[in-house]
Amino acid sequence: MSRDFYTQFILPYVGIIIKICRAYTDNEEDFQDYYQEVCLQLWKSRDNFKGESKWSTWVYRISLNVSLSLLRKDKKISKKSVELPAIEDKVEAASDPFQDESLKMLYQAIKKLSEVDRAIILLYLEEKSYQEIAEIMGLSPINIGVKINRIKKKLKTLLHGKVY
Repeated sequence: MSRDFYTQFILPYVGIIIKICRAYTDNEEDFQDYYQEVCLQLWKSRDNFKGESKWSTWVYRISLNVSLSLLRKDKKISKKSVELPAIEDKVEAASDPFQDESLKMLYQAIKKLSEVDRAIILLYLEEKSYQEIAEIMGLSPINIGVKINRIKKKLKTLLHGKVY
């Protein structure tokens, strides 16, 4: 992977990749594996990007697909190590979204959701429009709206133990 590609097409979106990888992993080793695989797949698929959507949408889609694929596998795949350039200090701070206790509780609740619901709520928390979420997930915007309302109710129940 070239340093230019990493700097131009991955580093500006590293926050997206980190949040998605963190949401689908429970430890640092798995997180690093997911992060590395997402970066590798972004590099491999760069020629498939047609510009019909934003690059950030492509990053979300690749990050989610890679994370879901890795999550579904029973054992880790063996892969060649790809050396990535060091991430800047501000990005390292973003890699630990669990510094705030309430945020930590929210992410723990999100991890209890189904894979699809988890993906949808992460996109919603990134303030993506229903249309953007629909494009990424391959669903209709109306379906996304219904799912988000149901997910919010599930999260309230998980966080507060009450049925709303």
